[in-house]
Amino acid sequence: MTQTSANMPEDAAARRAVEPVICYPNDSLPPPDLDLYRAARAGARKIGEVRVAPRDASCFEVPAGGFFRISSVEGPQVGDLNLWHAGNLDETFFSGKTRAIHGTHVTTGERLWSCLPFLRPMATIIEDSLNWYGIDQFGGSVHDVIGTRCDPYTHHLLSGDHYHYCCHSNLSRALAGHTGRPIEEIEMQVHDVMNVFMCTGFTRDTGQYFMKASPVRPGDHIEFFAEIDLVGALSACPGGDCSTTHSSDIASCHPLLVEIFTPQAGALGDWQPAPVNGYNRAHGR
Repeated sequence: MTQTSANMPEDAAARRAVEPVICYPNDSLPPPDLDLYRAARAGARKIGEVRVAPRDASCFEVPAGGFFRISSVEGPQVGDLNLWHAGNLDETFFSGKTRAIHGTHVTTGERLWSCLPFLRPMATIIEDSLNWYGIDQFGGSVHDVIGTRCDPYTHHLLSGDHYHYCCHSNLSRALAGHTGRPIEEIEMQVHDVMNVFMCTGFTRDTGQYFMKASPVRPGDHIEFFAEIDLVGALSACPGGDCSTTHSSDIASCHPLLVEIFTPQAGALGDWQPAPVNGYNRAHGR
């Protein structure tokens, strides 16, 4: 962000010194029962896995009360994650509201929320092997909900090129294959992502979104509890570890592994899937 002193008011310093107020205090939210989830996970059995090829995406399904784990398996690689309610693809992951509730980056104990008017937890992070990273000296952190996904439209806008393996295109192909619907139609369901393993932030001088080499290594993982029936799609970003570039075939890329688990009967006690938001939708009428 460019600043100029030409029109700076006399009380500029006082205006800047006003202390911030958190927009959405989240201490009124009921905390997830991580002890319950982890106990259920300990006895869960694996019911499937999907290996996501580099510069491609794959879909997977997770029943409510199940778990899914995303792992680095061969080399540093970031992934772009979309989620939908399996019974209604109009209910999608809402990265903006997740960011407003939890912050720019998410980790253990935080949730991925669905879009309006549903606004309910879709998935809860129960394990994150990169939660040690924190926020570095550049303001960077891991697992962001600020990036929108690399896409061929922005790439064409900036370069004039036609590149077909951006995460938006990868996710669109995967969802088209999963649903059997035309890609021109189904791409409208692809939405802003959680950037799994990606290390990002905003520059302090210009406020620009930046990326840097991900700290992820083979064996690192992030694991989620499915709060509702889910369809997920994960793209192994063409940027690899996003240390230099994305939206090209230049970066070294690696596969990602998604594993799905289901708990033993009764392991979750009287747990129930998250209900849709309770607002009556009157909107003042």
